[in-house]
Amino acid sequence: MAAMGEFDLIKRYFDRPELRPGPVMALGPGDDCALLDLPQNHQLAVTSDTFVCEVHFFADMAANQIAQRCLAASVSDLAAMGAVPAWFNLCLTLPNANPLWINDFSQGLAEQAQACSISLAGGDTTKGPLAISIHAMGWVPMGQAIIRSGAQINDVIMVSGSLGDSAAGLQIMQHQRDAQDLLSQRYWQPTPRIELGLWLRDKATSCLDISDGLVQDLGHIIAASGCGADLQLQSLPLSAALQAHVPLDQAHDYALNGGEDFELCFTLPAHQVAKALAYSQASGLPLTAIGRISSEPGCRVWDKNGALYQAPHGYQHF
Repeated sequence: MAAMGEFDLIKRYFDRPELRPGPVMALGPGDDCALLDLPQNHQLAVTSDTFVCEVHFFADMAANQIAQRCLAASVSDLAAMGAVPAWFNLCLTLPNANPLWINDFSQGLAEQAQACSISLAGGDTTKGPLAISIHAMGWVPMGQAIIRSGAQINDVIMVSGSLGDSAAGLQIMQHQRDAQDLLSQRYWQPTPRIELGLWLRDKATSCLDISDGLVQDLGHIIAASGCGADLQLQSLPLSAALQAHVPLDQAHDYALNGGEDFELCFTLPAHQVAKALAYSQASGLPLTAIGRISSEPGCRVWDKNGALYQAPHGYQHF
């Protein structure tokens, strides 16, 4: 970074009001630490994600797309806990200080920050292979965070939006980096379900966002809750775009295994389902019941004939 020092880079591209649309900070970027004030009787929710070039995104993707994808994925974790997004730290490792790339990246970051009402609190830049770490923070009223370990026998399993789109979008972008179709956008511009997470606070017994695939991620809920799950294959919400792009069997596999849709998967007592469907209609966000929590350990997927469907495994980090 000989052409541009670290502090010049930060001031030029990341010290901008568009990156501060969220809650006011007592002390923001520029000092050794940010100072952040929590509302009274609230807890701080913190999540960290590292995104590595050619693992989580393509090196030749547009920089604004990379920024939007990474920040949205981190904020999705806050949504899954029912937390209000507040601040994030950005640690950016760059092979070189290319002004055009950094400007495009900071613009995409600002657009996503504004969409999520979250403010840049600080971070770090260094030279090395391209990688991005985001530490997102939010707040939730004391004792109201939605965790994974509360699912109960006979709870209804529901998901937001449609599943499998991002996996199909990834497939498209592997061959066409500048693709702008709906499926590709679902890959690089996921939508954190912030408002749904807030609505679920006093209703859902458990919740998480779908990052590694529905079956694998739901497995975290049933493991933490000491129960099992039975899913109905025909109930999976598949978009028209996905069904037009791949055969139905492939669409089902993407929905069960593809991951990175960053939709919410949550469990509700049966008496809460009507409220959820009313919320769905009022908000315009599809919510779909796809199965039930059961006492038998493990996650089973049943086809329309009542036979077990062999669900693929989700994403493995190692």
